Amino acid sequence: MPAAPVTDTLLSLQNLHKSYGNLDIFKGLNLSMNRGDRLVIIGPSGGGKSTLLRIVMGLEEISGGAVYLDGSPYILSEAGKTKVERALQARVGMVFQHYTLFPHLNILSNLTLAPVKTRGLPKSDAEAKGMALLKRFGLEQKAKSYPSQLSGGQKQRVAIARALMLDPDLLLFDEVTSALDPELVAEVEQVMLELAEQGMPMMIVTHDMFFARNIASRVVFAAGGVVVEDGPPEQVLDNPQMPRTREFVERVFASKR
Repeated sequence: MPAAPVTDTLLSLQNLHKSYGNLDIFKGLNLSMNRGDRLVIIGPSGGGKSTLLRIVMGLEEISGGAVYLDGSPYILSEAGKTKVERALQARVGMVFQHYTLFPHLNILSNLTLAPVKTRGLPKSDAEAKGMALLKRFGLEQKAKSYPSQLSGGQKQRVAIARALMLDPDLLLFDEVTSALDPELVAEVEQVMLELAEQGMPMMIVTHDMFFARNIASRVVFAAGGVVVEDGPPEQVLDNPQMPRTREFVERVFASKR
C-alpha cells in the first residue's frame, strides 16, 4: 500500500483515472480540499462531475490513482481492482439529486434507519437525534409525515438531515437544487450555509452558476478529464483565467439572460 502523502488537506485525489470501456472520464485528475472548503465543481454536461462525487463516496470503481482522506489511503486502484477502506467511507456522506427517501417510511423513520441498522444505535437514541435535526431544519412537525406529503425543498432538507445522522466528516451534494423551483433553492441554500458556518466541509456539484456563486468558497472547473481552473468564485465565475473556463462561463450565463 502506498504511503499517505504529507498533506494538511481533508481530501486529496491523486492522478485519478476513470474509464468506461474506451471512454476516458478522468485522465489523471488531481484535486484537494481543505476542511473549511465549500468546493463547488462545475463543468460541461457529461464531463464526469457526478461520477467524481460517486467515486469519493466509494460507489464507483476507478481505473487508476488514489483518494486519500485525512492523509490516509481511502480508495486505491491495485492490480486492476478498486479497494475502498470502509472505515473511512463511513466518514463521508452524500445527498443525491432526487432525495432517495424511502416512500413507505415516515420522515423520522427515514432518518433513523441507517444509524440503527448500520451503526447499532439504539432506536430511542436515533429518534432523539432525528427529532433534534428535524427541529434544527424547521421540520419537526413533519416527523410522522411521508415523503409524498412534503415539498421538494422539504424533501431535500430531510435528505441532508439523514446524511447528518451518520456524523460525516465530509458531505457531498449532487445537483441538490436542480429539481427545485427557484424559491425552494433558497431553503436548501440556507441549510447548507448554516452547515458551513458550523465547519462542515462540502463538495458540491451543480449546473446552477448563481447557486455556485452564493454557496462556494472555491470553484473548480473540470473539463476533458482534468481540472482546468481552481480558485475563489469571484475569479472562476467572474474573471476566469483560462480560455476554456471563460468560454464555458460566458455560454452558461448567456443562456440565463
